[in-house]
Amino acid sequence: MDLRRVCGWSMLVGLALLPGFSNAAGKCERLIVTGSPDAPPYLWQDPQNPKHLIGASADLLQQVAGELGIKVELLYAGKRFQALDEVRSGRMDMLADASLTVSEFDFLDYIHPPLLENDYLVWTRKDSPLVYNDVQDLHGHSGAVSEKSRLTSAFGTFAEQHLTLTRTSNLTQAFQKLLLGEVEYVLAGRYSGMAMAQTLGMANDLIVRGQPVDKPGLYLAVSHNSACNDPWLRGQLAKKMTELPASGLTEAVLQRNIERWDTQQKHPVSTQNSRDF
Repeated sequence: MDLRRVCGWSMLVGLALLPGFSNAAGKCERLIVTGSPDAPPYLWQDPQNPKHLIGASADLLQQVAGELGIKVELLYAGKRFQALDEVRSGRMDMLADASLTVSEFDFLDYIHPPLLENDYLVWTRKDSPLVYNDVQDLHGHSGAVSEKSRLTSAFGTFAEQHLTLTRTSNLTQAFQKLLLGEVEYVLAGRYSGMAMAQTLGMANDLIVRGQPVDKPGLYLAVSHNSACNDPWLRGQLAKKMTELPASGLTEAVLQRNIERWDTQQKHPVSTQNSRDF
């Protein structure tokens, strides 16, 4: 018997049993990630480097990936549908802000729980006489919502059947309709609404009412066609997503990026394009 061969195999088996050895062997060291280019404070195109995306989702993912020893590059891939196509094809590895959509299960592995929850709230003018305690109180009142809003399918169905909503091309138009008295309320995300209200100088004119009417998640979603899609990556990301809410990091990152967005709008760089959400 060849003792050298036996010893060699024994060493390999021993290494394979060491914690982390088998994982590290196949670990992906770099992820190319994309997402919506016009959804502050979560993601938007970097005005100083338009090939990249910045925002709260980007910052949180960079933090999590760094703890796993993975480098992440957040790249602009065009409009949202174009970003989705890039990830479906495997040309990019991951979406940083995927909505939970059944039709995408054939193309994407969603990481649970979500990276962020996008609470949708009822926004009204401060002088509004609207009495609001829950979503049923909106029946018979006129409202507005951006067509870019990504509500859950359940709430979307409820809204179509029971609410009177005007769909606007963006949140700016929805808030403008509210201030002009053309609608009585706007449905908008907690943080996207805060960012828009500050940018438009409306923060002192608007208030949010009650509890969220909807809480769609913003998920990390890995392409089935990504070379980096393996059980180790999905498992480690899921573990980090579970730990994230208790860390206290999310709220601070969101607030920082609201301020970041507001500063950029007040002091635009020459290369920045006019964008909206």
